[in-house]
Amino acid sequence: MSTPDEQDLYELLSIPRTATKAEIKKAYHRAALTSHPDKVPSEQREEADLKFKAISRAYEILSDDDTRHLYDEHGMAAFEKGGGMNGGGGPGGPDLDDILAQMFGGMGGMPGMGGGMGGGDGMGGGGARRKGGKGRNEVQPYEVTLEELYKGKTTRFASTKKVVCATCRGTGGKEKAKSKPCDSCKGRGQTTRIRPVGPGLVTQETVPCATCSGKGSFYADKDKCKKCKGARTVSQKKILELYIPPGSKQGDRIVLAGEADQDPDDSEPGDIVFEVVEEPHKVFHRAGADLQADLEIGLVEALTGFNRVVLRHLDGRGIQLHVEQPAGKVLRPDEILRIRGEGMPVKRSDSRGDLYLTVRVTFPEDGWLRDPAAVERVRDVLPKAEGARFGVGETPEMVDEVEFEAVENLEGFGAGSDDPRAGAEWEDEDGEAGGQGAQCAQQ
Repeated sequence: MSTPDEQDLYELLSIPRTATKAEIKKAYHRAALTSHPDKVPSEQREEADLKFKAISRAYEILSDDDTRHLYDEHGMAAFEKGGGMNGGGGPGGPDLDDILAQMFGGMGGMPGMGGGMGGGDGMGGGGARRKGGKGRNEVQPYEVTLEELYKGKTTRFASTKKVVCATCRGTGGKEKAKSKPCDSCKGRGQTTRIRPVGPGLVTQETVPCATCSGKGSFYADKDKCKKCKGARTVSQKKILELYIPPGSKQGDRIVLAGEADQDPDDSEPGDIVFEVVEEPHKVFHRAGADLQADLEIGLVEALTGFNRVVLRHLDGRGIQLHVEQPAGKVLRPDEILRIRGEGMPVKRSDSRGDLYLTVRVTFPEDGWLRDPAAVERVRDVLPKAEGARFGVGETPEMVDEVEFEAVENLEGFGAGSDDPRAGAEWEDEDGEAGGQGAQCAQQ
């Protein structure tokens, strides 16, 4: 469980401890977008950067079943190394390979665990990072409108990244200066410690030395590089270009290879990975390469046909329909019209999906037909009623003329009774229909 002085990861993402993976991912996207350093004033950027990394770390842990279980059981103590979590990997960060090797007999890294700013990218930045390998990937959500996904989008932005100091070539020291062996780890760069993992259970683990940051040696202040102050890296600004191909969809990843922070211990830097987040649209709904929209028509158009522009497409074009009603055919509510080839582009191809239009018939307002002569003309034109239908049995011998009132729904149906069939039909969040809940809601 979490200790009183550490922030609860569930609270950080504003989700309950029972949240599903889908809810965790949705909360991460929402929190990451609002907390991204590029969305705040420059004076608040440092604080926003720390919060963004904490949010990404929370998602990294809670989105994986194994690490989530470790966190639920032991809190952040399950991921401490060298004195605590630093949220950005490297010395002092979590080494899940070591944890698993101690607890489960050398099973290796957990699948889906990423590093840096994102989680679970599975693209070379997962698990514990070993020296000499590729650096960690930085994964960020990127909101895109449906119009932009339809037409494609190219955007340029400024990126500030860490690069290896050219003055000292990543050593951290002045030219010809010699580093001193670290007394804490005796030059090994690693120390061993015992850590509790549960009631009556401990594990022995090897961690990077906190004094020398795992290098086994360090430079005295007077021997540190004047450019990087011994940090071995410096900040560099660069203009990057992000291209989203037409037809991209929710969850697609746009990779800017080698544009993540550099580390002198890595053979090459990691990638910046943008994960596409599709914004909801007020007119169109998307499923794969197909689009759906409502087609609003009047009663006269449903009965007689029409020839007009019915909607504005995602690229700004007007879509015109010429609907003829031969032999008295009518358009009915909820009827579906399919227009082939007017859906979304299929990424990196010339194919397109289809557009499905659901007919919604708008009836005239009350009072539009007042003139008795006009009423008769409408009756003469419209089909005649088929006569009374009484269901089972013969035509009744006795008839009562009754009064009525119009109501909006069936909420009053069976109200006050304990019959589970009472009330209007309803749907819960899982889409399961029922009736008793509507009755209970009004008691």
